[in-house]
Amino acid sequence: MSSGIDIAQLSDSERSALETYSAVTGQEPAEAIELLRRSQWNVQIAVSKFFDGEGPDPVEEARAALENSPPQPARQTQNLMTDDLTAQLSPAARAVDPAPRVVTQSGNQPTYRPPLLLALLFTPFNLLYRLLCGSFRLFGALFPFLPRLFQSTAGSALQGSRRNTNGRRALGPQDTAARFIREFEEEYGTNPLGFLENGYNMALEKAHKDLKVLLVVLIAPEHDNTNGWVRDTLLSREVVEFVNDPQNGVIVWGGNIQDSEAYQVSNSLRCTKFPFAAAIVHTPGVSSTAMSVVSRIAGTTSPAEFIEKLRSAISQNREPLDRLRSTRAEQQASRSLRQEQDSAYERSLAIDRERARQRREAEAAQQREAQEAAEREAAEEKRRQDLQQWKQWRVQSIADEPGPDVKDAVRVSLRLPTGERVIRKFAPDAEIEELYALVECYNLLQDAQGKATGAEKPAGFEHQYGFRLVSPMPRVVYEVEAGGTVRDKIGRGGNLLVEPIDDGSDEEGEDDS
Repeated sequence: MSSGIDIAQLSDSERSALETYSAVTGQEPAEAIELLRRSQWNVQIAVSKFFDGEGPDPVEEARAALENSPPQPARQTQNLMTDDLTAQLSPAARAVDPAPRVVTQSGNQPTYRPPLLLALLFTPFNLLYRLLCGSFRLFGALFPFLPRLFQSTAGSALQGSRRNTNGRRALGPQDTAARFIREFEEEYGTNPLGFLENGYNMALEKAHKDLKVLLVVLIAPEHDNTNGWVRDTLLSREVVEFVNDPQNGVIVWGGNIQDSEAYQVSNSLRCTKFPFAAAIVHTPGVSSTAMSVVSRIAGTTSPAEFIEKLRSAISQNREPLDRLRSTRAEQQASRSLRQEQDSAYERSLAIDRERARQRREAEAAQQREAQEAAEREAAEEKRRQDLQQWKQWRVQSIADEPGPDVKDAVRVSLRLPTGERVIRKFAPDAEIEELYALVECYNLLQDAQGKATGAEKPAGFEHQYGFRLVSPMPRVVYEVEAGGTVRDKIGRGGNLLVEPIDDGSDEEGEDDS
């Protein structure tokens, strides 16, 4: 164990308290033992301190110390002057009590119904039990201090009678609050106080979160003074305006003590007289539960008295609440500023990432364009080399011009794109492709050594002529793909133009055709 703490040195009760506390909170044993020691080994106080995250409560620790301390002798000495002075110097410790929480049950729980035979068998006992519970309920309503006085005997019976014999269906906290508001509006016609439509525990959480005063109103319908107090005091114009004033910061929760939750709240708030109202507010540093009962208004009161008690409770706790509000406002401002800075940083990062992405895409596009340009240039260079090799190969097979002894030779005049005119004779059975090959290889034919190259046809190269031979008048296109001999196509002679093939000439040829 850390910090020199040994579990073996603890007593059985202390080890049991440590196991219970660790099972609830999951805290390390060293820290749990320290907190339990400060709480006088009271598990409930230690758990409250752990979940509330607040400092020790001297009142609760003193109470736990008295409960866990060994019995004192019956004879005691008391300094009345010191006790009176302490009571005068620390009124807050006596006026403020921790606001309790109640354990609520869901209204969706199925109701146990005994078998019919057992119900018939125990009907007389049930009637007797109801009669006794009704009697206890009557005495409890007439003398509210009796349930407190006989809590161990009659309290449970009174509580059970209130919960089970009034014929009200058990509902969840939110549905119970909605039913109370509906019944209140049906009875008194309006709801100007704006009762919260949720459970008591949720109302405590809302008051703690919003730093507002929670006004708890408990109504006993069977009490004679309830209707008059509600109409004359609670719904009076002065009280309604005071409660609804935003500067006072009051939220209202109400309950009917015939409901289980409201009845538990009345017992927890030590309600001894109806009608009853209590003011609960967040008191940091005073109560370990963070919420404290700062004022109790029991019995029939006038609107002025009701408002005065509320105003006094609010004014006493306004300063710490204002400090806490300013602290929370500063924290919220810091949090908002940090969120704005984080958002601006994220936007800046997003812009930088987008710019980097665009830059990468631009660089990749430039690389692709450069690569494609290099590939096109390499392909064009290879095509030129293959074309030159093909010309060197083709020029070797071009037949020589027929001699004078060939009487039916065809005389053709070719005008090249450069404007130069070439006049040459061809054998009558020469293919029209021979004219195209002559024009294609004309530059090599000009060279005396053009036919002596010994070149081979380039592998995988398909040659296409980039021009066509055209007769001007009338216009006739001699396509190389059409084939045929020179004599059949041209006759005994003719003048031909060499036209380069491009998009304009293709469109013009289509129009002419």
